[in-house]
Amino acid sequence: MPDIQLRVLIGQYAQAYYLKEVMKNTLTETVQSFKEYCPDIIPLPHPSPRNRFWLFKNPWFEKEVIPYLKIRVQEILRD
Repeated sequence: MPDIQLRVLIGQYAQAYYLKEVMKNTLTETVQSFKEYCPDIIPLPHPSPRNRFWLFKNPWFEKEVIPYLKIRVQEILRD
């Protein structure tokens, strides 16, 4: 896979592995700072049902990150 245009880092373990020293102190801070890693990396929380509280507590995620992710995937698919 020589032409990887987007890495979606799902969960704190993936973010810690790939972002190393540029990762923020918490998963929430890292996801909130998603624009710092764009356009080739987008950090996301794990999609576990146990994270419903996190999603409820962080409504900016669905308003900012998800729309950006959708647009970015559409751009890549058009290429």
